[in-house]
Amino acid sequence: MWEQPFKDLDFFPEAASTIAWEIDALYLFAVAMSVFFTILIFAVMIFISLKFKRRDEDFVPKPVHGSVPLEILWSVIPFIITQVLFGWGAYVFFKYSQPPVDAMDIHVVGKQWMWKIQHPEGKREINELHVPVDQPVRLIMSSEDVLHSFFVPAFRVKRDVVPGRYQKLWFEADKVGEYHLFCAEYCGNEHSKMIGTVYVMTASEYDEWLRTPGNGEEETPAQAGERLFSELRCESCHSAAGVGRAPSLANIYGTVVTMEGGERSRVDEAYLRESILDPKRHIVAGFESTMPTFQGQITEEQVFELIAYIRTIGAEPVVSGGE
Repeated sequence: MWEQPFKDLDFFPEAASTIAWEIDALYLFAVAMSVFFTILIFAVMIFISLKFKRRDEDFVPKPVHGSVPLEILWSVIPFIITQVLFGWGAYVFFKYSQPPVDAMDIHVVGKQWMWKIQHPEGKREINELHVPVDQPVRLIMSSEDVLHSFFVPAFRVKRDVVPGRYQKLWFEADKVGEYHLFCAEYCGNEHSKMIGTVYVMTASEYDEWLRTPGNGEEETPAQAGERLFSELRCESCHSAAGVGRAPSLANIYGTVVTMEGGERSRVDEAYLRESILDPKRHIVAGFESTMPTFQGQITEEQVFELIAYIRTIGAEPVVSGGE
Protein backbone atom coordinates (compact mmCIF):
# COMPACT_ATOMS: atom_id res chain seq x y z
CA MET A 1 0.00 0.00 0.00
CA TRP A 2 2.81 2.39 0.84
CA GLU A 3 4.60 1.76 -2.46
CA GLN A 4 1.65 2.89 -4.60
CA PRO A 5 2.24 6.68 -4.40
CA PHE A 6 5.86 6.24 -5.57
CA LYS A 7 5.61 3.47 -8.15
CA ASP A 8 5.81 5.95 -11.06
CA LEU A 9 8.48 8.16 -9.48
CA ASP A 10 11.65 7.92 -11.58
CA PHE A 11 15.04 9.41 -10.82
CA PHE A 12 15.30 10.55 -14.47
CA PRO A 13 12.77 11.24 -17.22
CA GLU A 14 12.61 8.59 -19.90
CA ALA A 15 15.74 8.61 -22.08
CA ALA A 16 14.97 8.87 -25.80
CA SER A 17 18.01 10.34 -27.57
CA THR A 18 21.56 9.35 -28.39
CA ILE A 19 23.00 11.90 -25.95
CA ALA A 20 20.72 11.02 -23.02
CA TRP A 21 22.80 8.18 -21.59
CA GLU A 22 25.98 10.25 -21.57
CA ILE A 23 24.29 13.14 -19.77
CA ASP A 24 22.77 10.70 -17.28
CA ALA A 25 26.09 8.97 -16.64
CA LEU A 26 27.84 12.29 -15.99
CA TYR A 27 25.06 13.43 -13.67
CA LEU A 28 24.99 10.11 -11.80
CA PHE A 29 28.75 10.32 -11.27
CA ALA A 30 28.38 13.80 -9.75
CA VAL A 31 25.50 12.62 -7.53
CA ALA A 32 27.40 9.49 -6.47
CA MET A 33 30.46 11.53 -5.48
CA SER A 34 28.27 13.96 -3.53
CA VAL A 35 26.46 11.16 -1.70
CA PHE A 36 29.68 9.25 -0.96
CA PHE A 37 31.51 12.21 0.54
CA THR A 38 28.43 13.43 2.43
CA ILE A 39 28.11 10.03 4.12
CA LEU A 40 31.88 9.83 4.68
CA ILE A 41 32.07 13.29 6.28
CA PHE A 42 29.10 12.67 8.57
CA ALA A 43 30.46 9.24 9.53
CA VAL A 44 33.85 10.75 10.44
CA MET A 45 32.13 13.54 12.41
CA ILE A 46 30.07 11.03 14.39
CA PHE A 47 33.11 8.79 15.00
CA ILE A 48 35.23 11.71 16.22
CA SER A 49 32.41 13.02 18.39
CA LEU A 50 32.02 9.67 20.13
CA LYS A 51 35.68 8.70 20.37
CA PHE A 52 37.02 12.04 21.57
CA LYS A 53 34.12 13.13 23.72
CA ARG A 54 35.42 14.89 26.81
CA ARG A 55 34.66 12.71 29.85
CA ASP A 56 36.53 14.70 32.49
CA GLU A 57 35.71 18.36 33.09
CA ASP A 58 39.31 19.01 34.11
CA PHE A 59 40.83 17.30 31.08
CA VAL A 60 42.86 19.63 28.84
CA PRO A 61 43.43 18.16 25.35
CA LYS A 62 46.83 18.21 23.75
CA PRO A 63 47.16 21.02 21.15
CA VAL A 64 47.17 19.85 17.54
CA HIS A 65 49.01 22.05 15.04
CA GLY A 66 47.79 20.33 11.87
CA SER A 67 48.76 17.49 9.60
CA VAL A 68 50.44 18.18 6.27
CA PRO A 69 49.64 14.74 4.78
CA LEU A 70 45.97 15.11 5.77
CA GLU A 71 45.72 18.61 4.28
CA ILE A 72 47.35 17.39 1.04
CA LEU A 73 44.94 14.46 0.93
CA TRP A 74 41.76 16.53 1.29
CA SER A 75 43.04 19.03 -1.28
CA VAL A 76 44.26 16.58 -3.92
CA ILE A 77 41.23 14.25 -3.89
CA PRO A 78 38.63 17.03 -4.55
CA PHE A 79 40.94 18.50 -7.20
CA ILE A 80 41.11 15.18 -9.05
CA ILE A 81 37.34 14.70 -8.85
CA THR A 82 36.60 18.21 -10.15
CA GLN A 83 39.06 17.74 -13.01
CA VAL A 84 37.38 14.46 -13.94
CA LEU A 85 34.00 16.24 -13.95
CA PHE A 86 35.40 19.11 -16.00
CA GLY A 87 37.11 16.87 -18.56
CA TRP A 88 34.11 14.56 -18.88
CA GLY A 89 31.68 17.48 -19.20
CA ALA A 90 33.88 19.22 -21.78
CA TYR A 91 34.14 16.01 -23.81
CA VAL A 92 30.34 15.60 -23.91
CA PHE A 93 29.84 19.31 -24.68
CA PHE A 94 32.22 19.40 -27.63
CA LYS A 95 31.06 16.01 -28.90
CA TYR A 96 27.51 17.28 -29.25
CA SER A 97 28.19 20.94 -30.08
CA GLN A 98 28.24 20.34 -33.85
CA PRO A 99 25.41 18.47 -35.59
CA PRO A 100 26.15 15.81 -38.21
CA VAL A 101 26.30 17.01 -41.81
CA ASP A 102 23.16 15.03 -42.67
CA ALA A 103 21.06 16.69 -39.95
CA MET A 104 17.58 17.83 -41.01
CA ASP A 105 16.97 21.55 -40.43
CA ILE A 106 13.76 22.62 -38.71
CA HIS A 107 12.97 26.25 -37.95
CA VAL A 108 11.56 27.17 -34.53
CA VAL A 109 10.22 30.56 -33.43
CA GLY A 110 9.39 31.20 -29.78
CA LYS A 111 6.56 33.64 -29.20
CA GLN A 112 4.42 34.48 -26.20
CA TRP A 113 3.20 31.86 -25.60
CA MET A 114 3.77 29.20 -28.22
CA TRP A 115 6.37 27.37 -30.27
CA LYS A 116 5.93 27.93 -34.02
CA ILE A 117 7.70 25.24 -36.04
CA GLN A 118 8.27 24.80 -39.76
CA HIS A 119 9.68 21.74 -41.53
CA PRO A 120 11.83 21.91 -44.68
CA GLU A 121 8.90 20.51 -46.71
CA GLY A 122 6.73 23.46 -45.60
CA LYS A 123 4.70 21.71 -42.91
CA ARG A 124 3.91 24.06 -40.02
CA GLU A 125 3.13 23.18 -36.42
CA ILE A 126 2.32 25.00 -33.19
CA ASN A 127 3.44 23.45 -29.88
CA GLU A 128 4.04 20.14 -31.65
CA LEU A 129 7.13 18.73 -33.29
CA HIS A 130 7.13 15.59 -35.43
CA VAL A 131 10.53 14.05 -36.19
CA PRO A 132 11.71 10.70 -37.61
CA VAL A 133 13.54 8.29 -35.33
CA ASP A 134 17.30 7.74 -35.84
CA GLN A 135 17.57 10.96 -37.84
CA PRO A 136 19.74 13.87 -36.61
CA VAL A 137 17.63 17.03 -36.38
CA ARG A 138 19.03 20.54 -36.15
CA LEU A 139 16.74 23.23 -34.74
CA ILE A 140 17.44 26.80 -35.87
CA MET A 141 15.65 28.91 -33.29
CA SER A 142 14.81 32.55 -32.68
CA SER A 143 12.42 34.57 -30.55
CA GLU A 144 9.95 37.21 -31.67
CA ASP A 145 9.64 38.88 -28.26
CA VAL A 146 11.31 37.78 -25.01
CA LEU A 147 13.71 35.12 -23.79
CA HIS A 148 12.39 31.57 -24.09
CA SER A 149 14.05 28.19 -23.54
CA PHE A 150 13.40 25.08 -25.64
CA PHE A 151 13.53 22.03 -23.35
CA VAL A 152 12.84 18.36 -24.07
CA PRO A 153 13.69 16.41 -20.88
CA ALA A 154 13.58 12.99 -22.57
CA PHE A 155 16.26 14.12 -25.04
CA ARG A 156 18.33 15.87 -22.33
CA VAL A 157 18.54 18.99 -24.51
CA LYS A 158 17.74 22.58 -23.59
CA ARG A 159 18.70 25.84 -25.24
CA ASP A 160 17.75 29.44 -24.49
CA VAL A 161 16.08 31.20 -27.43
CA VAL A 162 17.32 34.77 -27.39
CA PRO A 163 15.67 37.71 -29.19
CA GLY A 164 17.82 39.18 -31.96
CA ARG A 165 19.97 36.15 -32.67
CA TYR A 166 19.83 32.53 -33.80
CA GLN A 167 20.36 29.66 -31.40
CA LYS A 168 20.99 26.15 -32.69
CA LEU A 169 20.27 22.84 -31.04
CA TRP A 170 20.45 19.31 -32.37
CA PHE A 171 19.40 15.88 -31.22
CA GLU A 172 18.84 12.40 -32.57
CA ALA A 173 15.82 10.62 -31.12
CA ASP A 174 16.38 6.88 -30.80
CA LYS A 175 13.01 5.74 -29.45
CA VAL A 176 9.55 6.08 -31.01
CA GLY A 177 7.04 7.77 -28.72
CA GLU A 178 5.60 11.04 -27.40
CA TYR A 179 7.68 13.35 -25.22
CA HIS A 180 7.06 16.57 -23.33
CA LEU A 181 8.22 19.93 -24.68
CA PHE A 182 8.55 22.87 -22.30
CA CYS A 183 9.62 26.49 -22.20
CA ALA A 184 12.10 26.43 -19.33
CA GLU A 185 12.51 30.20 -18.95
CA TYR A 186 9.86 32.44 -17.39
CA CYS A 187 8.51 34.47 -20.32
CA GLY A 188 5.35 36.15 -19.03
CA ASN A 189 1.97 35.54 -17.45
CA GLU A 190 1.15 32.43 -19.46
CA HIS A 191 4.61 30.88 -19.36
CA SER A 192 3.22 27.71 -17.78
CA LYS A 193 0.99 27.18 -20.82
CA MET A 194 3.92 27.26 -23.27
CA ILE A 195 4.13 23.48 -23.48
CA GLY A 196 3.88 20.94 -26.27
CA THR A 197 4.67 17.45 -27.46
CA VAL A 198 7.45 15.94 -29.55
CA TYR A 199 6.30 12.98 -31.64
CA VAL A 200 9.06 10.58 -32.67
CA MET A 201 7.94 8.41 -35.58
CA THR A 202 9.40 5.80 -37.87
CA ALA A 203 10.70 7.11 -41.19
CA SER A 204 7.71 5.73 -43.10
CA GLU A 205 5.23 7.16 -40.58
CA TYR A 206 6.95 10.53 -40.78
CA ASP A 207 6.77 10.56 -44.59
CA GLU A 208 3.10 9.62 -44.42
CA TRP A 209 2.47 12.38 -41.88
CA LEU A 210 4.08 14.91 -44.22
CA ARG A 211 1.70 13.80 -46.98
CA THR A 212 -1.48 14.10 -44.90
CA PRO A 213 -4.22 16.25 -46.51
CA GLY A 214 -3.35 19.93 -46.61
CA ASN A 215 0.39 19.50 -46.11
CA GLY A 216 1.17 19.37 -49.82
CA GLU A 217 -0.52 22.71 -50.41
CA GLU A 218 1.95 24.58 -48.19
CA GLU A 219 4.98 26.34 -49.61
CA THR A 220 8.39 25.15 -48.56
CA PRO A 221 10.47 27.79 -46.75
CA ALA A 222 12.60 28.21 -49.89
CA GLN A 223 9.52 28.72 -52.09
CA ALA A 224 8.04 31.26 -49.68
CA GLY A 225 11.42 32.99 -49.48
CA GLU A 226 11.68 33.19 -53.27
CA ARG A 227 8.28 34.82 -53.45
CA LEU A 228 9.17 37.27 -50.67
CA PHE A 229 12.55 37.98 -52.31
CA SER A 230 10.67 39.06 -55.44
CA GLU A 231 8.04 41.07 -53.54
CA LEU A 232 10.75 43.02 -51.73
CA ARG A 233 12.51 43.56 -55.08
CA CYS A 234 15.79 42.22 -53.73
CA GLU A 235 16.86 41.06 -57.21
CA SER A 236 17.10 44.68 -58.36
CA CYS A 237 20.39 44.95 -56.44
CA HIS A 238 21.45 41.33 -55.88
CA SER A 239 21.74 40.21 -59.48
CA ALA A 240 22.73 36.65 -60.24
CA ALA A 241 25.55 37.90 -62.48
CA GLY A 242 27.08 39.86 -59.60
CA VAL A 243 27.10 43.18 -61.46
CA GLY A 244 24.44 44.93 -59.40
CA ARG A 245 24.74 47.41 -56.57
CA ALA A 246 25.06 44.55 -54.08
CA PRO A 247 26.98 41.26 -53.99
CA SER A 248 25.64 38.27 -55.88
CA LEU A 249 23.98 35.73 -53.60
CA ALA A 250 24.66 32.75 -55.86
CA ASN A 251 26.36 29.99 -53.84
CA ILE A 252 27.26 32.51 -51.16
CA TYR A 253 26.07 30.40 -48.23
CA GLY A 254 28.98 28.79 -46.37
CA THR A 255 31.64 30.96 -47.99
CA VAL A 256 33.87 33.52 -46.31
CA VAL A 257 33.50 37.15 -47.46
CA THR A 258 35.74 40.14 -46.82
CA MET A 259 34.24 43.25 -45.26
CA GLU A 260 35.26 46.88 -45.59
CA GLY A 261 38.28 47.22 -43.33
CA GLY A 262 39.54 43.71 -44.01
CA GLU A 263 37.40 41.75 -41.55
CA ARG A 264 36.33 38.33 -42.80
CA SER A 265 32.98 36.71 -42.01
CA ARG A 266 31.47 33.31 -42.73
CA VAL A 267 28.10 33.45 -44.42
CA ASP A 268 25.75 31.44 -42.21
CA GLU A 269 22.24 31.93 -40.84
CA ALA A 270 23.37 34.51 -38.28
CA TYR A 271 25.30 36.54 -40.88
CA LEU A 272 22.37 36.55 -43.32
CA ARG A 273 19.89 37.51 -40.62
CA GLU A 274 22.03 40.47 -39.54
CA SER A 275 22.52 41.50 -43.16
CA ILE A 276 18.75 41.57 -43.72
CA LEU A 277 17.80 43.37 -40.51
CA ASP A 278 20.92 45.49 -39.97
CA PRO A 279 22.60 45.80 -43.39
CA LYS A 280 25.06 48.49 -42.30
CA ARG A 281 26.69 45.99 -39.95
CA HIS A 282 28.10 43.90 -42.80
CA ILE A 283 29.35 45.90 -45.79
CA VAL A 284 31.16 43.70 -48.29
CA ALA A 285 34.39 45.13 -49.65
CA GLY A 286 33.87 46.87 -52.99
CA PHE A 287 30.21 47.76 -52.36
CA GLU A 288 28.46 50.75 -50.82
CA SER A 289 25.96 50.71 -47.96
CA THR A 290 22.77 51.20 -50.00
CA MET A 291 20.57 48.37 -48.69
CA PRO A 292 17.59 49.48 -46.55
CA THR A 293 16.86 47.71 -43.29
CA PHE A 294 13.90 45.34 -43.05
CA GLN A 295 13.80 45.51 -39.28
CA GLY A 296 10.16 45.67 -38.19
CA GLN A 297 8.90 45.08 -41.75
CA ILE A 298 9.18 41.29 -41.87
CA THR A 299 8.68 38.63 -39.21
CA GLU A 300 11.21 36.13 -37.90
CA GLU A 301 9.47 33.44 -39.95
CA GLN A 302 9.93 35.51 -43.10
CA VAL A 303 13.60 35.99 -42.28
CA PHE A 304 13.87 32.20 -42.03
CA GLU A 305 12.23 31.88 -45.43
CA LEU A 306 14.51 34.42 -47.08
CA ILE A 307 17.55 32.61 -45.72
CA ALA A 308 16.17 29.26 -46.91
CA TYR A 309 15.81 30.70 -50.41
CA ILE A 310 19.24 32.35 -50.40
CA ARG A 311 20.77 28.97 -49.58
CA THR A 312 19.30 27.61 -52.83
CA ILE A 313 20.45 30.44 -55.11
CA GLY A 314 22.99 29.07 -57.55
CA ALA A 315 22.68 25.52 -56.28
CA GLU A 316 22.99 22.86 -58.93
CA PRO A 317 19.65 21.25 -59.79
CA VAL A 318 19.28 17.65 -58.73
CA VAL A 319 19.21 15.34 -61.76
CA SER A 320 17.95 11.81 -61.33
CA GLY A 321 20.04 8.90 -62.61
CA GLY A 322 19.85 8.19 -66.31
CA GLU A 323 18.77 11.68 -67.32
